[in-house]
Amino acid sequence: MVRLPLVPLADLSAPLGAAVQRGVDTRMLSSTVPVQVWAHRPQAALAWLALLDQFHNHGVLDARLRELVRLRIASITQCQACQLARKSDRVDAQDIEALNCLQPGSEHFTPPERAALTYAQLFATDPHAVDAHHFAALDLYFSTEEVVELQMFCALMLAGGRMTLVQQAYEEQPQ
Repeated sequence: MVRLPLVPLADLSAPLGAAVQRGVDTRMLSSTVPVQVWAHRPQAALAWLALLDQFHNHGVLDARLRELVRLRIASITQCQACQLARKSDRVDAQDIEALNCLQPGSEHFTPPERAALTYAQLFATDPHAVDAHHFAALDLYFSTEEVVELQMFCALMLAGGRMTLVQQAYEEQPQ
């Protein structure tokens, strides 16, 4: 059960309600439940959703890569809503199986995907292990702009997944 009270969707401010609806329509949001908790701080919720929107709908990273990274971090944070959601049709059951083998270096993935997944896994589990070697691997495949987005996206997914898990804000509740 959710640990903090939910703001009913009908009670969201017009701007927050519109942002939630856009998030649902574009598959940016896995669930409305976390946002219904965040809605107790509507301006902060709007800022969080705006950042998510930047990555999901206006990002410089490939949608498949972003989804693989999101799912890898979701398995680390154990966020149920994040693990169950699919935000790109370019990630299939074989991809999920390869991700679940806990081997981001799997030959199943392309070299750029392996570099990004290795980075994302270390970012989420052992940030002190990220070194110049990892940045050199990313530099082979990604622009500086893409690496910065990857870092920011990893940070947001890690924070969001942990927050959702701690709040237990993943069970859909009747409104």
